[in-house]
Amino acid sequence: MIEVKDLHKAFGEVKAVDGVSFTARDGEITGLLGPNGAGKTTTLRMLYTLMKPDRGQVLVDGIDAAVDPVAVRRRLGVLPDARGLYKRLTARENIDYFARLHGIETPTMHARREQLIDALEMRDILDRRTEGFSQGQRVKTAIARALVHDPKNVILDEPTNGLDVMTTRSMRVFLKSMKSEGRCVLFSSHIMQEVAALCDRIVVIARGRVVADETPDALRRQTGVENLEEAFVKLIGTAEGLAA
Repeated sequence: MIEVKDLHKAFGEVKAVDGVSFTARDGEITGLLGPNGAGKTTTLRMLYTLMKPDRGQVLVDGIDAAVDPVAVRRRLGVLPDARGLYKRLTARENIDYFARLHGIETPTMHARREQLIDALEMRDILDRRTEGFSQGQRVKTAIARALVHDPKNVILDEPTNGLDVMTTRSMRVFLKSMKSEGRCVLFSSHIMQEVAALCDRIVVIARGRVVADETPDALRRQTGVENLEEAFVKLIGTAEGLAA
C-alpha cells in the first residue's frame, strides 16, 4: 500500500504539488489523472524517492520514504516517464542487470525473468539490443526490468502512451493480472478509455491539488455525467474556475 500525506513541492515561485494526499491500496488499480502541468509526474517522482518533498510524507507498506528510502525502493517497481533503457544491452541483459542490482540470486533471476517475458509477450525481442526498439518494445522491457525483483507496489507513468492497439490490449491484461495477485498498482494516464477499463479508484489532480478521489462510479455521480471523460473535464473546469 502507498500512502501520500500532504505532499508539497515548489520550484522557485511555482507550487508544483500543493498538499496532495491519497492512498493506493493493495489489490486495486489506482489511476492518477490530471492535465499537463497538474503535478502528476512530480508527485510520482516523490513517491519513488527521485525527489524529496518540501513537506509531507510518503509511506510504502508503512515505511517512511524519508526515513528509509532504500527499503521503500525495494518494495517498489517503477516505470518512470523516461524509460531509460541501456541501448547497447539486449532486453535480456537490461532485465538481468537490474536483477543483479537488487541482489537477486541467479536461479531466481532466471525464473522471474522467464515469467515476465511470457506475461509481457516479449520473447521475440529478448536477445535484441534495445537501440531501435519500438515504443511498445521499450515499455515492455522497462516494465520487466522494474518488476524483476517481484515488488508488491507498482508505479507506472503513462504505461500505454504511444502503444499500438494490440500492445495496449496486452498491457491492460498484464495490469489486471498484477491486481489479481494482490499488488498495489498506481498509474498515471491521459487515456480515459484505459482509466475506465482498469481503475478501481481515480485520483484527479489540478494545479497541484487533489480535486477528486473516488471510484469511477462515484465520480460520475458527483459530476452528474455518465461519460468518464466528461466527468474529468468538468472536475478540471471547476478546479480552474475556483483557482482563477
